Amino acid sequence: MQKKYQGQPTITLNNGVAIPSLGFGVWQMENLTQCEEAVINAIKLGYRMIDTASIYLNEVAVGKAIQNCGVHRDELFITSKLWVQDHGYENAKGAFQRTLERLQLDYLDMYLIHWPFGDFLDAWKALEELYNEGKIKAIGVCNFTVEKLEVLKANADILPVINQIELHPIFQQKELQIYHRENNIITQPWSPLGNGNKSLLETESLKKIASKYDKTVAQIILRWHLQEGFCVIPKSVTLSRIEENFNVFNFELTEEEMNVVRSLDTGKRLFFDPKDPEWEQKMLNSRADI
Repeated sequence: MQKKYQGQPTITLNNGVAIPSLGFGVWQMENLTQCEEAVINAIKLGYRMIDTASIYLNEVAVGKAIQNCGVHRDELFITSKLWVQDHGYENAKGAFQRTLERLQLDYLDMYLIHWPFGDFLDAWKALEELYNEGKIKAIGVCNFTVEKLEVLKANADILPVINQIELHPIFQQKELQIYHRENNIITQPWSPLGNGNKSLLETESLKKIASKYDKTVAQIILRWHLQEGFCVIPKSVTLSRIEENFNVFNFELTEEEMNVVRSLDTGKRLFFDPKDPEWEQKMLNSRADI
């Protein structure tokens, strides 16, 4: 039976599971009390997809919010992610169980491999088994390049439903978008507003569009993501911003306005490059207490 999300727009993944097209991310929410409060506020405002990760060290807070939000678990879509230090078959199985315990859940709606480093192939085998056992409703990846997706595709029994990547108007990864569409993988942007990039939010062409619809530039950018067919996860701990980010379903950009946003692509990342060997080594050598 397919879940209901208060009539919200959903995207159907390649395994038939529906996911809300707009969710709530908790990256960098290190204050656990603040994180729990933000998630509860988001759910009360209508968000039904919550995205966390073991490396964020806030799964416990998200779990408490799920228990205390007043919305039934079956009405929520909960995602977490496997950290690179837990790659490998047995490690991934153990890490998944610890994530469930921290979240106080008996299944996840989606579980993602966070970075394409180390033994991600054996980790994927573990995720496939957990999926087949019904403990995860959908499995996917984050930060995978076309090359790493091809490696996974050649060795996997189940293709990822989603690739969560850095994507915002400044860095649109158009080649990767095309690959996703050709392989029925949904694009899920992280940091969809460019981490609050000031120059982006002050772009005159976007301010003009925002004025037309009586919206903020951030709302115009989120609407662009949605109309591109992306599954987007903005984040904020500020109640007014959480509400603002969700209020993007009552207007529609024209194709000309969509092209204005598309034209802002610089091809330059604001964050970490999965093709950078130094970043890969740093990730493989890092360890949070998870």
